[in-house]
Amino acid sequence: MPPTLTPTGPGLGDGWTRLAEAIRLSLPVHEFDRLWVFRTIRHQARDFGTAILSRVDGDRRRIYTARFVLAVKGKSRGRFESEIAEVGSGPLGALDELLALVPKRSEDEAPPIEIPTERWFAREVARVADPG
Repeated sequence: MPPTLTPTGPGLGDGWTRLAEAIRLSLPVHEFDRLWVFRTIRHQARDFGTAILSRVDGDRRRIYTARFVLAVKGKSRGRFESEIAEVGSGPLGALDELLALVPKRSEDEAPPIEIPTERWFAREVARVADPG
């Protein structure tokens, strides 16, 4: 069976929630200013998701890709794997140039959709806005 797109909205669903938690445990999420997600692909009883994140680190911008694989059927149902990798960094104003460094998932796929960082990291964003 060929890969299909899942019916969930951009960045929504168990795989995305678990990926956001993995990112939260690895990086200072209050520094993320932009977030894009590709549509989740389902293939051979597994969901595959990829996100692109932009992080402001002092006077530098860092770009990351974050990926997950979530088993949705079968004996390994619920098994989750994730990977987070920095793919580029540069001056704050170089966002477009840095995004060009992000590997494409496939040539015929629609571009990723930007979602608010608060959708994944609401607690951290609120903590920075109101540190008390």
